[in-house]
Order: sequence, then structure tokens, then C-alpha cells
Amino acid sequence: MVKSKVILLQLLVLLMVSCNVNRPISTERFSDSKRPSPGKEVVRQKNIPKKARPLKAYVDRDIRVANYFDYMDALVKQYDSLVPYSLSEHVLVHANPWIMDTLANTDYYRQMAKDSFVYDQRKMIVLRANDSLLIPDTEMGKQLITDMENTLIVVNIPEYRLRIYQDSLLLYTFPIRVGQDRKRYLAMGDRVTDLRTKTGKGKIVRLERDPSFYNPVTGKRFYVTRRDDKKTTIMPTIPWIETEINGIRNGQMIHPTTNPETLGKASSNGCIGVTEADAWIIYYHAPLNTPVQIRYDLDILDENGEVQKLKDIYNYQ
Repeated sequence: MVKSKVILLQLLVLLMVSCNVNRPISTERFSDSKRPSPGKEVVRQKNIPKKARPLKAYVDRDIRVANYFDYMDALVKQYDSLVPYSLSEHVLVHANPWIMDTLANTDYYRQMAKDSFVYDQRKMIVLRANDSLLIPDTEMGKQLITDMENTLIVVNIPEYRLRIYQDSLLLYTFPIRVGQDRKRYLAMGDRVTDLRTKTGKGKIVRLERDPSFYNPVTGKRFYVTRRDDKKTTIMPTIPWIETEINGIRNGQMIHPTTNPETLGKASSNGCIGVTEADAWIIYYHAPLNTPVQIRYDLDILDENGEVQKLKDIYNYQ
């Protein structure tokens, strides 16, 4: 009799275990008290509802700058099939704007202002284990995509300014450096090149998230940089953005400079240089095909609405 009861009890346990194994994973948004362990959350569903509810993704380990893009790509791949819009790295970051702030704070000079010398920015942690990232619902996701489609980048060369607009709303104004007013032989192009930044209308055609660095004059590759404070560091891993202006891809990039003392000057080989912090923000407002205008306006309105005449740095007039 006792033996029969033991066998019956074992059968009941097996039945309960098999029921738990076959239970579907919930697609509801997890609360902190109910969420699974980091790295274990996998949400699957076959039929995406017309209005998907927001989800949360939890970071399962510390993510450094060096593997940040790989992690974001994997996250987008995991969740893209769960939402009825095209999830991208840009959409994900705009839904979690604190990520932009965190990346901007890896700027060498921001860290030095905190008495923190960073030799290799790639080793800095930007996402920490147990951080949560919002995966936008349908309405929010589509609105973020619309906002990015209505974004415009405007550069005014003699003003040394880059502005980002959303529709007619000014979001950001950044100081820049522009090309020198001269011609010079560049080994990278094997020809004498006009270094002045080219004006016109165009778009963003390439995002180089892991750039290699070459001296355009000598054509030699380099890995370190000498900062304004005379200290040497590894070149930071910050995206470079390639523009196509007037239908021509002439290598004119928007990229970070490790020497912000050159901002507000005609000191580059044609590219548009910005601070490391600003480069991160510009990158996340410049997905492929974002329209770009590069102007040469000498007459601008100051903050009082009065006309201000700028220096004609290229002697166009």
C-alpha cells in the first residue's frame, strides 16, 4: 500500500514538471519583481498585435565601448521581430536617451574635467549589468522613426556651427572646425586637393562605427593621438559620418576631433570636426539618408535679431 502511494506521488510530480516546461513565456512587460535573471529573458510570439505593448530588455553584463555596437546589434536583432515597426539602433537609443548622455560623457576632456585620465576610451563601461532598456511600443516606435525622417543637419561654414533641426525646431547647435583655405597634396588621394569644405545639399551615405585612422597627407595609419593638454591616448572609437554633397562623395566627413582647440577655425583637410561628446549626439541624429545642407552664409541674425557680418574665411566675396 505504501509502495503504491509512493509511485502515485512520483507520477504527480512528473506531471507537474512537464506542465511547467511547456508553459509559454509571457509577452507582458516584466516588473522588477517578476523579471527573469539577466541574460535569461527571451520573449517570443508568433502573431504581433496591432499595438504591441512596450517591453524591457535587461543588460546581462557590463558593456564597454569596445563591444557596445555588437551588443546593440544583437539586441535589435532579438527584438525586431516582436514589434510591428522597423526597430533599429537609432530608434532604441532615442527611446532611451540616457544612453546618448552616457556615451557623450566618455569624451576625454569631460573625463579630465573630473580629474580622470582615460588612456583607452574603449575600455569605459557604458551599459551596466541590470540596466534596463525600453523597447518602444507601436505608437512610440513609429513616432521616433517619423521624427528621424524629419531631421535636417545644417552647417554654416564661416559661422563654424552645425545645427540639427527636427521639422522647423532647432534641437542642437554645435561648434565645429572646417577645411583650410588652401590646396595641398594628399597621399590618400594622390593629388593636390582643395581643402576647403564644400557647400551644397546632400545626405548621409555612410556610418563608419569602427573607423581606422590614416594621415591624409602621408597616407600612413596611426593609432594614438596627442591631445591639447600634450598627453597621448589611444584614438577613441566614435562613429564617423560620411556625406554626399551635390551628388558627389568626396570623402567629406563629420567626425570627432581629439583637439577641440581647433574648433572655430579653418584647420581641417576638408572634414567637419566636432567634439567627441557632440559626435555621439550627431551620430544618433544622422541615420542613413538624413538630409544635409552645407552653407556659406556671411550674414546671420544674432540673438537680438540683428544682422551680424561674418568673416569671409574663404574669400568668396
